[in-house]
Amino acid sequence: MTLPVKLDHCVVHVSDWERSNAFYRDVMGAELVERGKGWAYRFGTEQLNLHGPGVKAEPVARLAVQPGNSDLCFEWRGPIEDAIAHLGKHQVAIELGPVTRNGAKGRGTSVYFRDPDGSLLEFISYAGAA
Repeated sequence: MTLPVKLDHCVVHVSDWERSNAFYRDVMGAELVERGKGWAYRFGTEQLNLHGPGVKAEPVARLAVQPGNSDLCFEWRGPIEDAIAHLGKHQVAIELGPVTRNGAKGRGTSVYFRDPDGSLLEFISYAGAA
């Protein structure tokens, strides 16, 4: 049975708003959304909420998300070579890839890199995947 559920948001930690805002805006293409003492990063209908300076995770989160302990995959809508070039343009080091991976849409090609706080990020492309 399929339930009427769709991912709305998840949470990552940032330690420096200015540095992370620039990275997620310029490298990841996020819309920056001001939220009280902090920010959120919106990607169309999905959003990254943030734990960071001045933002308290309580009372809902038992433990605040820590810097570098998130692992997120974003779909790159185009050839993975374009994602690699984009990361290079922004001087973001690729840690692994391109490699074949399975994502939400099946088999794709991925590259892995990190945000300024060390969280693992992945671009997966389904373009030309077999």
